[in-house]
Amino acid sequence: MRLENGGMAASTISQTDILAQAEELLAEETIAAANAILGANPFVGVDVRRLLETFTEYLAGIVRRPDALAAEGSKLASELVRIAAGVSDVAPEGGDKRFADPTWTENPVYHRVMQAYLAWRSAMHALVPSADDGEWKKPEQERFVVRLLTEALAPTNLLAGNPAALKRAFETGGMSLVRGMRNFIIDLWENGGMPQSVDKRPFQVGRNIAPTPGAVIYRSDLLELIQYAPAAKQIYQRPLMLVPPQINKYYIMDLAPKRSLVEYAVARGVPVFLVSWRNPKPENRDWGVDKYVAETEKALDAVLEISASPDANLLGVCSGGMTSSLMLGHLAASRDRRIHSATLLVTMLDSSEPSMTGMFTTPEGVAASLAESRRKGVLDGAAMARLFAWLRPNDLVWNYWVNNYLMGNDPAAYDILFWNADSTNLPAALHAGFLDLLLRNPLMRAGEVTVLDTPIDLRAVDCDMYIVAGLTDHICSWRAVHHGAQLFGGKVEFVLNSSGHVQTLVAAPGNFKSRYYLNPNPEPEPDQWAKAAVEHKGTWWDHWLGWIDRRSGDKRAAPASLGSRRFPQLYPAPGHYVVER
Repeated sequence: MRLENGGMAASTISQTDILAQAEELLAEETIAAANAILGANPFVGVDVRRLLETFTEYLAGIVRRPDALAAEGSKLASELVRIAAGVSDVAPEGGDKRFADPTWTENPVYHRVMQAYLAWRSAMHALVPSADDGEWKKPEQERFVVRLLTEALAPTNLLAGNPAALKRAFETGGMSLVRGMRNFIIDLWENGGMPQSVDKRPFQVGRNIAPTPGAVIYRSDLLELIQYAPAAKQIYQRPLMLVPPQINKYYIMDLAPKRSLVEYAVARGVPVFLVSWRNPKPENRDWGVDKYVAETEKALDAVLEISASPDANLLGVCSGGMTSSLMLGHLAASRDRRIHSATLLVTMLDSSEPSMTGMFTTPEGVAASLAESRRKGVLDGAAMARLFAWLRPNDLVWNYWVNNYLMGNDPAAYDILFWNADSTNLPAALHAGFLDLLLRNPLMRAGEVTVLDTPIDLRAVDCDMYIVAGLTDHICSWRAVHHGAQLFGGKVEFVLNSSGHVQTLVAAPGNFKSRYYLNPNPEPEPDQWAKAAVEHKGTWWDHWLGWIDRRSGDKRAAPASLGSRRFPQLYPAPGHYVVER
């Protein structure tokens, strides 16, 4: 079967083929660090006591399984003998860049050290028990703790065990070590003891980050609303309002020139308005779900008044997609038709699927996390970022430990990592509200959640929907996103992108690896959907723009100025809230 869609090549691809590609694609992620920084569950912390308890449970489990311990011990001993004799074929996994230096293969001593470490690491992971009777959390927790231990003890994390760092020290006459110590001291004082993941100096919000021209035309205590300047002489009648996540800043959708969905849409004549959330302080602890939905609805009023349109298209991203879904449910319950169509990007409305999002979501962890945010008034964004860096220790900790301290280099200047480092807080009440949605999974049942005094039934939302998931997204499982897509009562276009969480959002044209999957049949189960999925080369941005074009009404002359008499321009984009700390 062969289809053509907007000039994009398409071909059928089986479910097995799609899922077989996931591991390869994940290894190819150039911004795995960016995906990981949001971590397992952005709303539940992982405390040190629980990690120690998990490691103790892992050791106790080994003692209770002496046969497994004996088998793995014997296997490891045999492999170590083969390593000492120089006949072992143990090698790093594909994509493991720690052992890329030629010394690891050419020097017999280093080669044996590497192989011995990899063999021990493999044995430690093999002793993690498999999931029993659908209980997946405990094995995943133990696997995570073992990964923390084994990656921390990699020889590459020590100067003597890192030949590339030793060469660098020799070549620079020791200056690389001096610069590394300087970097370490700076990070100790300015970054909570964590190595910096990005060189922030080349980036400036409003110049080369969030650069699309526009103006703030509405402001409340919670948000600023940005209207973007038309880039075409003719624009569509129906506006698009974009609701970003409350975690990190909005400009993931307006990242940089030619890497901005906002810029891309505006160039096609789509009138774009975007919400910029305020970074809450402890005194804003009572801002909850109702407050965020109510303020989003007020922003919608401004969008419609300025556009002289009776309705708008809506786009929600991640937790902003959760907020958008609740507003859609509230409007449906109120018989309010102001939303013509809705797009949800990497938005998890069903939390029942096993994934990293639920790995440490235990009653004890939830209680501790809620108590901490109530005490502080906010869930601290910088603390979350430091904590969840450890969920991918090689990518987010030891990689930068080696680069910054052993090699004496500055971290790379990368726009997505700059965005990741620009974390925000969550007010305690919103934190509690999101946790309720994740723990009780109430959106799967009509009337289980009430927003602004209206019971929420997403099946009553009957507008057209465009829902995007990421194949290798470890934050919002694509299967969970697919389950959530079944909740709505309107016609749903489900799109599966070939990459992870952040790369699914920043899917600018020009990447030859980009592809996405479509299935015109609304299969109720994700695996059934995948069996008949069709692969399309290119970016889903183009497919979505075709979809939104058909739902944006007629074209008209672009306005000569932004705002209106009721909502005049306040100041230029990107506004004030995006740069607040």
